[in-house]
Amino acid sequence: MGRQRRLRLCRTVAKKVTSENQGTKVAADTLDQLLKKARSAAETAYAPYSRFRVGAAVLADGEIFTGFNVENASYGLTVCAERTAIFNAVTKGHRRIDAVAVACIDAAPDAEPSSRMPCGACRQVIAEFASPDTTVIVDGVGQTSLGRLLPEPFTLKTP
Repeated sequence: MGRQRRLRLCRTVAKKVTSENQGTKVAADTLDQLLKKARSAAETAYAPYSRFRVGAAVLADGEIFTGFNVENASYGLTVCAERTAIFNAVTKGHRRIDAVAVACIDAAPDAEPSSRMPCGACRQVIAEFASPDTTVIVDGVGQTSLGRLLPEPFTLKTP
């Protein structure tokens, strides 16, 4: 796929994200608080290589759990903010995520929306603990549902 086509696709996805407020019914003030916590978490990110600090906050059973990206000199070992926030909730015994907020505080104001979106691995991890209608807020982009970000997640039936 050519660069121009990818850019058009990214812009199309961004328009859908910002124009279609889909997702679970979570109070607006709770979503605002979630986004503030994500921004705050980004402040403590460990990103000495990319200098692209990302924070995330997830809502689980009425509690907010935060996380941030932790980079490594071996880039493949880097862990994204969304996953650290989810793993934070899971280590506290939570198994359902009700909403997700992501903030990239170092993104340029005119950055492509796709550069702020959760990566594929994070979308799959969110899907492990959330339903397709779970609200996902991306700072500077808008609000959508997990199902719009990842319409066909990988799943296994558990015994």
